[in-house]
Amino acid sequence: MGLAAVLAGAGSGSASAQGDAVAQFTLGTMYDTGQGVPQDYAEAVRWTRLAADQGDVIAQYYLGRRYETGEGVPQDDAEAMRWYRLAAEQGLALAQVNLGVR
Repeated sequence: MGLAAVLAGAGSGSASAQGDAVAQFTLGTMYDTGQGVPQDYAEAVRWTRLAADQGDVIAQYYLGRRYETGEGVPQDDAEAMRWYRLAAEQGLALAQVNLGVR
């Protein structure tokens, strides 16, 4: 069984389905790159958002990037800034830089 199957699981027993932000972000990254699953930007955003909503700082940053670039979501600078700001408030330097250059 591959990592994606373990993370996504069948039903509510998987780590990602149980709300594990690290598992959710990992699964989002796998969908983003097509590692072990078909590449699917919409699924990448879905799983990344679940982790970001729980305060995962890296997921918040990557969700900001998604909105900035429009991959898997409609391009939206205001939404990108919102996610960058959340990550920056947690001390993530990359997000702070992105806020500073806008």
